[in-house]
Amino acid sequence: MSASDESLDRLHRERMLAEGMPEVAIRSFLRALRFVREGGGTTLAEGELEPVEALPRADGLSDFEDAGREALARTVVLKLNGGLGTSMGLAGPKSLLPVRGDATFLDLIARQVLHLRDRERVRLPLLLMNSFRTRAPSLARLERHDGLVGRLPLDFLQHRVPRIDPQTFEPVDWPDNPDLAWCPPGHGDLYAAIASSGLLGRLLEEGIRYAFVSNADNLGGAIDLPILGWFASEGLPFAMEVAERTAADRKGGHLARCGGRLVLRESAQCAPEDVPSFQDIERHRYFNTNNLWLDLEAVARALESSPDGLPLPVMTNAKTVVSDDPDSPRCLQLETAMGAAIECFEGAQAICVSRERFAPVKTTADLLAVRSDAFELLDDGRLVAVDAEATRRRVIELDDRFYRSVEHLDARFPYGPPSLAKARLLKVEGDHRFGQDVVVLGDVHLVADGDEPVEVTDGRVLEGER
Repeated sequence: MSASDESLDRLHRERMLAEGMPEVAIRSFLRALRFVREGGGTTLAEGELEPVEALPRADGLSDFEDAGREALARTVVLKLNGGLGTSMGLAGPKSLLPVRGDATFLDLIARQVLHLRDRERVRLPLLLMNSFRTRAPSLARLERHDGLVGRLPLDFLQHRVPRIDPQTFEPVDWPDNPDLAWCPPGHGDLYAAIASSGLLGRLLEEGIRYAFVSNADNLGGAIDLPILGWFASEGLPFAMEVAERTAADRKGGHLARCGGRLVLRESAQCAPEDVPSFQDIERHRYFNTNNLWLDLEAVARALESSPDGLPLPVMTNAKTVVSDDPDSPRCLQLETAMGAAIECFEGAQAICVSRERFAPVKTTADLLAVRSDAFELLDDGRLVAVDAEATRRRVIELDDRFYRSVEHLDARFPYGPPSLAKARLLKVEGDHRFGQDVVVLGDVHLVADGDEPVEVTDGRVLEGER
């Protein structure tokens, strides 16, 4: 390492120590920084990959339900809860968005856990991986749910790392808002963060061996006893739930094999010349739902042998320091994905699940769908598609000029979403205001060209509209 490299490493180390970051977070970040600085490849070439032809299916695991019930007493539900929903105009945690009535994502997650605890008579801890910005309001919301707190804390904090200058690789400074000089290192930080918080050791001491991990905005991602039983019975260190890709999923990451091991290739790891094969859903058939099953003993062993954190593939994410100011300086964020750890565990497996276990909310169009009658809220707190096949194929496109933020969405759907249970396509261009009891059937494309909003009147049935 040259003197200049040592100086740069020292600069970042001092910055992170001053921020209170633990050694594993610092070493993990410096490993990623050196990799990128030395020209390490952050793409995964198509020529290195083999498609995954077939996988075990969750709908064939009913014989494992009793084993899952037995393993449940040694299981924790872990939700990724660091997102602020800035892409939808939110300043607070996305998980505090109302989904049904006043019930938020976090309320329904708590309901899922408490329902399963009561039904199976187990403790089943809930654990959130929060960010500095989501922690306080999220924990305050969970105080509404009696019996949720046990011997273990309800959360641990994700680390944060410096944003870097793309030319010099020095940390970014932004005195007007020092927080903007920092970023989360991607949800691949899960493994280092749960260890550095001390919770990995606490869980193992409490006899908790298995973790089910999923995104807080995916209410279809709940404990499934047959999958848990299969995972525990097979003695797997790591399992990823995947679903079959459709045309709507072609831009998202996919599963593949590389050197005999399963790997995850995200869009940020795809070179421009490989985009056609990346988006070929017949060749690469499965995408990661971000529902993962972990053997915590295997995670602890892997971290013991890797003091710099798990050697996850590094992705570079180019941003502006101020997200809504394109004239602010450019910066790079170095990130990892938690699903990429599938290549770090010998014997890791993937399992194909139904689409109803994957209903994330990334846009206001997604939010409109899960709030509608196309999804059903079950007594156990799960929000599932009424017709999974129809949901796979349904397309909702809302004009970003008028519907990008939750505030704008709610203003244009003041009575809630229209009926979407029998919709195949809802494409809205221009400014429309929807009345109550509106029904969308089949393919509907609404266009408003004028300056005044178009009123979609109460009780209107939209079918084949253009």
